[in-house]
Amino acid sequence: MRRLCATFILLGPLLAVAAKVEPVLPAPPSAAEQAQALFDRDWEWRLQHQPEFATGIGDHRYDGQLADTSLAASAQAIEHDRRMLELARQIDREQLQGQERLSWDLFVGDKERRLAGAAIVAFDPQPITAYDGLQFRFPQLVAQMPFVTEDDYRNYLARLRALPAHVDGLIEQMREGMRTGWTAPKAVMAALPDQLKALREHLADGAVGAPLKRLPATIDPDVRARLAADGAAALQAVAPALQKLEDFVRADYLPAARATIGASSLPGGPAWYAWLVRNGADTTLAPAEIHALGLKEVARLREEMRAMMTQTGFKGSYAQFLVFVRSDPRLFYGDADALLNRYRRTIARAYARLPQLFDTIPPDEIAVKPVQQAGAESQGAAYYEAGTPGRTAALVVNTSRLNTRPLWEIETLTLHEAVPGHHLQVARARAIAGLPAFRRYGWYPAYGEGWALYAEGLGPDLGLLRDPFSQFGRLADEQLRAARLVVDTGIHAFNWSRQQALDFLNANTANPPSDNAVEVDRYIAQPGQALAYKIGQLRIAALRERARAALGERFDVRRFHDAVLDGGALPLDLLARRIDLWIATQQLPPVVPIPVEPETPADAPAAPQKPAQSPGEEMPLLLPR
Repeated sequence: MRRLCATFILLGPLLAVAAKVEPVLPAPPSAAEQAQALFDRDWEWRLQHQPEFATGIGDHRYDGQLADTSLAASAQAIEHDRRMLELARQIDREQLQGQERLSWDLFVGDKERRLAGAAIVAFDPQPITAYDGLQFRFPQLVAQMPFVTEDDYRNYLARLRALPAHVDGLIEQMREGMRTGWTAPKAVMAALPDQLKALREHLADGAVGAPLKRLPATIDPDVRARLAADGAAALQAVAPALQKLEDFVRADYLPAARATIGASSLPGGPAWYAWLVRNGADTTLAPAEIHALGLKEVARLREEMRAMMTQTGFKGSYAQFLVFVRSDPRLFYGDADALLNRYRRTIARAYARLPQLFDTIPPDEIAVKPVQQAGAESQGAAYYEAGTPGRTAALVVNTSRLNTRPLWEIETLTLHEAVPGHHLQVARARAIAGLPAFRRYGWYPAYGEGWALYAEGLGPDLGLLRDPFSQFGRLADEQLRAARLVVDTGIHAFNWSRQQALDFLNANTANPPSDNAVEVDRYIAQPGQALAYKIGQLRIAALRERARAALGERFDVRRFHDAVLDGGALPLDLLARRIDLWIATQQLPPVVPIPVEPETPADAPAAPQKPAQSPGEEMPLLLPR
């Protein structure tokens, strides 16, 4: 017995070693996990380096910062995109399925497009113009920030103190444009110094200084006093920066700005315009083909507008009718509140009938509010401001120059900017569970603007556009989008002058000449962007007709709309692929369930019956306040 015990004692350590289990190493991450980690990494980089964007979507971690606009930051962004593309290509795409593979395709495609643009020009050749820039975006950014706690105000003060460096970066980019020949046209820069001057002179009593005048009573009085003093000092630091930018534009940049307005006159301009068209309008059509398409659509819509004119009862020529709809006082509100209330009522009417066209309706509210007055005269009639968890989405209406805001455009603008246009599309995309953030917040102009223009045509199904003037308004807005195909390509590919562009719009649209001047300057300042609307709309309408022809009686417009919107924003070619797959699934014969004999005991109580829905009952909708 002793010998046996001794044997166990001697062998015990050896047995323990033999019985020891090898450590289990964690499995390497799957392709899907690698892709999601890369998407998250890139998204966080974007929020950190584009803090204005982060604020806009409701992520307030970077509210104390502004984007680095220096040339070094531009180079860093290019290198970041190149690195992200390399890492994405190391992931085995064949191991990805469904939405994971689509996300990879979109991620890689986005990076490839950005790098292709950077290969043409490695900085922003027009970082600020009289149409778009700091003078508009900073006040809008202020309106998107929370102002409740001391930390909120400290963030704002830090953002104000960051503005001088932001301005220095803008000047550095413009100087690089002067050095390399990539200057902006004088036509879209001439008004900029006065806009900067107006912003500077009204820092304290305008939108920038407004938060410092309404410090909440919930903040300690001593803290409020310190915040007010620090705010005044921050504004005093901002003023010289704006003065510096104003002086630079007036004395240095404007004399060097180019007299030409077309992108084709820039070094590498034709290639840049081709990239902008492909990136914004999402089309392989050549500028000449786009130009011809625009002329064809303008002619078609002109005939429809002439026919609608006769239904209004107007007696006179078409040219006289255009003068009438642009100027008759009966077609305009003289009071801004009346205009805003008309938009609110129109949104409510559209919401009430959305279930007829859509199965999925997001509950997100949309408000109506006036545009900030600073710079309003150089902006369009209305625009959409997406909501966040802390801020209600808004249809922002331009209440300046009320004599250029006709009643007949209200319903069309509501359909485009609110529902079922931008608001419905954006709110649905952001609510899609399981998609990476870059897709939920993604934006492809031809898809987004194309959908909004397509949505304008849904007005009659939503109880809108019932009178001839409103129908004329819809046609007039569509004709303007068609005219953009002609004018944008005319300017940037065929060397049209600004006056040629104005003459074409004045002769072929119902827009007042003052609005057409704003339109033309917009096309000059943003080459290619205006093409997205009509090209996207035509593609979506064609997909609908393709689905209707293939499905016949099985076609359901609500399911078609869900198929268009349920994947979030997509390039048009991927949208077409998605719709083709959807058509294929709709063509499959319905699955008939095989009845199964219930095994419920005979003496079991009957299951409670769900009460029947009354014929007139509808799911309650969250309407605007």
